[in-house]
Amino acid sequence: MWTLPNLLSGVRFLLVPLLLWLAWIGQARPFLVCLLISLGTDAADGFVARRFHQASQLGARLDSWADFLTSLALPVCAWWLRPEVIRQEAVVIGAGIFFYLLAIGIGFLKFGRLTSYHTWGAKISAVLFAVAVVILFAGGPGWIFRLVIPLIILAELEEIAITFVLVEPLNNLPSFWHALKRRGEAKKL
Repeated sequence: MWTLPNLLSGVRFLLVPLLLWLAWIGQARPFLVCLLISLGTDAADGFVARRFHQASQLGARLDSWADFLTSLALPVCAWWLRPEVIRQEAVVIGAGIFFYLLAIGIGFLKFGRLTSYHTWGAKISAVLFAVAVVILFAGGPGWIFRLVIPLIILAELEEIAITFVLVEPLNNLPSFWHALKRRGEAKKL
């Protein structure tokens, strides 16, 4: 349980209230530093888990929960620190939030827990989203979300499709194709 990857995910849990507080009091620079630390630990936990053979079901779930809580906090923080951008890009950001929460909701309805698929699409869209968020909180433009959110929506639609085809929840599925393959293997047994 007390592996380095799990501790890195734990750091992200601890950073969520700090991010919210820094945004609330309008401390943009310290917020950005904490956000970069959070994003760095997110990138590092999976790498460290694979590199040192410390990947686990618990680690995948901790990572997903830390991602979820951070993702819920970021729109609130953006509203407090960059409300003009949120108003300007409300439709596209709202669509991204809707599909993100829809995929999570469907997973909870079917399996009673947060899914931890960590698909290739989710990883790619997470990296692009992280770049867009850093640009936003560094004072950059919000139009970048118009490029990133459609990719996030595609990744969330893939996760929804995976949830529909799986009989039981599985962690770390690279793609919908892999979910279909695992389902076929389960039927043969």
